[in-house]
Parts: sequence; C-alpha cells; structure tokens
Amino acid sequence: ITICLICLGTRLAPKENLDIPVLFMPDTMKMYEAVVVIHVMRENGENWPYEDSAELNKDFKSSVTIAESGGIQGILWIYPVHGIPEAPQQQLVPAVVRCRARQRIERRLEVLLTGVVPGATAMPATRNSTVVSTNKPANVQEEVQVTDGFSTTLEFLYELQYQTNEIKSHLGAFIGMHLIQRERDTESGIITLIFNIVFAPNKPMRNEATLVVQCTTGGIWKFPMLFIATQPEVDDVINIEAVGLNKESIVSFKLTSQTR
Repeated sequence: ITICLICLGTRLAPKENLDIPVLFMPDTMKMYEAVVVIHVMRENGENWPYEDSAELNKDFKSSVTIAESGGIQGILWIYPVHGIPEAPQQQLVPAVVRCRARQRIERRLEVLLTGVVPGATAMPATRNSTVVSTNKPANVQEEVQVTDGFSTTLEFLYELQYQTNEIKSHLGAFIGMHLIQRERDTESGIITLIFNIVFAPNKPMRNEATLVVQCTTGGIWKFPMLFIATQPEVDDVINIEAVGLNKESIVSFKLTSQTR
C-alpha cells in the first residue's frame, strides 16, 4: 500500500477538507495493512494551551504531542488501512442449479482459487472457475469444521450474496450451502473448495447469486451462480363426466394452503 505524501507541510484553513490519495497494487492474494498518520501543528509554532496536560487520560495522550512547557504541541489522527485483494472479475459462465418447484435437489459445487494463499505456491490470479456436479456429495471431512451463516472453515469464509435484499429474503430460505472438502495442488498452488448445495424451491423462479469466498489472511474470490426452479409436477387430473346435453356436471376437490 502506497500513501501519497503530498500533504506534508500542507496548510489547512478552518473547516477545510484534505484528501489523501492511497494506491493499492497487491501482487499476492493476502491482506496488507498500513496506518495513515496525520500530524497537525499551529502555523506560528505556538502550542495550544492546556492546563492539565500532565493528567491527560491514556487515550488522549496517544493523540497529542505534549511540549515541555505543558501545552499541546501537535494533534494526531491515526487511520488504519486494510488492503484486501480481489481476484480479477472475468466473464465466467454461472454455475446453474436447476430444480422443479416443490422438490429438493442436492448438487456438489467445485470452485478453484488461484493466486497465493496460505501454504500455496505463487501463481498469478488469472483464472477462476466453477463446476457443478450432479453426483451425490461426498461425506463431510472430519478435519473441516463448518458453522451456519457466514461460515468459517479453518482458512476460508464464504457466503451467498444476492442482487437485492428482497431476493435474499425469498431465495435464502430455499438454499443451503456447506463446505465439505478442500484440496490443494502442490505444483500449481491452486486451492479447490467443494461445496454441497441443497436447493428446495416452493415455486418457479430464476434468480442470480454470487458465491463470495474470502481467505482469513486476505483475498476475495467471486463466482456467479444461477438458481432455476421450473414448473412443479401436476398435482392431480380432474375428470368431469357429462351426464347429458345442457346439463351441469359437478365435481369437488380440496385445496390445502401451505401457509396462513
């Protein structure tokens, strides 16, 4: 992280704004940290009077510089900066999960994480891919610990992001995703994460989502996904037999609501 120092010796009028350019050009998929420190002093070199400078509390002492005379010589503003690299966004083909409404389907999703990650060999972050397998998911590995929600599994965080909160509220209840396995290629350093996806829609729909994977030491990968729920199977066939011309034939059937 490079911080431009053009503000060194800059004069500021009362209530004036100061922009500090920050340039971030990561070469590895890990988080970088820096601190921007702003030190302000009076233009005429005089101190700000403060009678009880010797009794300043600990938090305030870290934000000022005290002169020998007891006044405040300078004021500090400290801003921590975290640089988190994100894999280049490419025109990836979305991983499609398709299921009939009112049915349930399980799929296995494999994603490839390229770039430098913990314990991996250096490799440019040039390609991401997703593969959906129709095979049944493998057994959950014992060494992989999984929690609900925005999940932590040793080195990785993951979540599904939706285009709007409304889509999230409707679609989120029908989708379950868990990380079940991870593998690393020792030669290329590519990490493969294998997820188990459960999709159980209650009505026809077609919505996009994004699988976001973040390494706990920094680095973000994004993979597009598409969830499609087709028309459900026909519940029943109702046959009405005519009793004669110009005569009504009546048949009754019951409808049960799934909600109130």
